[in-house]
Amino acid sequence: MINDELCNIKHVVNGDYIVIPIETGYIKPNDNLDSIIEPAKKLMKDGDYLVIAETPISVSQGRLIDESKYTPSLTAKFLTVVWSKYLWGYILGPILGIKKRTIKNLRKLPKETERHKEVVLQLYGLKHALKPASEAGIDLSNAPGTYVSLLPKDPEKVSKEIKNKIDKNVCVMIIDTDATYMKNNKYFTGLPIAIDGIDSDNGFFGYFKGQLSENMGSTPLGCSEKMDVESALKIANIAEDYQKSLSTEMKTIHSVKEVLGSEIDEVTVEDLDSITHTPAVIIRKILS
Repeated sequence: MINDELCNIKHVVNGDYIVIPIETGYIKPNDNLDSIIEPAKKLMKDGDYLVIAETPISVSQGRLIDESKYTPSLTAKFLTVVWSKYLWGYILGPILGIKKRTIKNLRKLPKETERHKEVVLQLYGLKHALKPASEAGIDLSNAPGTYVSLLPKDPEKVSKEIKNKIDKNVCVMIIDTDATYMKNNKYFTGLPIAIDGIDSDNGFFGYFKGQLSENMGSTPLGCSEKMDVESALKIANIAEDYQKSLSTEMKTIHSVKEVLGSEIDEVTVEDLDSITHTPAVIIRKILS
């Protein structure tokens, strides 16, 4: 049963769950997370989930890197042009049946990707740089100019701190859209971090194995509570379903111009603040 009090609150129904978006402006470097926490305090009830995207957490932590300060090495250039654009864009990608959108994006990788590969090489190593796209969970689409955001530091700790501030019996989860896979009843991801029960930091090898496994959807990076992987994935994917429905979703660098009207390396903080962001959603089980 959907409570009458939700009549005046923006929400959608996804199966047995209600999804309530928390809308904010652009959360800037070193900002606190009050624009997420304060609405959550007012709207959440015991038993609810608060699912937060990883990028606003990372940006608030100041985990931004200016890629223009990196000079691409020969390895970075090879990984961009030969390995990612041609080998994966034209041969391995189609053979393994990766998403058509990903193949299309690989085939038109901009030259700036060489600097990005160099960043991945220096910060995370070859294991992650070999991944043709979305390496190490680095987000290129929600940061100004030539900056990118790394994954958040200690997402489990952050989740627990946010829960303490909400001061209710709720569960806080931080997720990344990069996939978790399952093979032989074992969960794994290429991302450097994930919740307990998901084998992480596999880089390219996790991605390659994942193409031959079942894609389980978004990856929970940290959680305020101990949850079994199946339940955590279910909640993460309900949140991701909502994000996918938004016209302002900037999942890749190629969608930035469509949403903001600016080239990726020309995006300003003002551009990012000109649209409504949905960094978090509240998920509530519908009571029968």
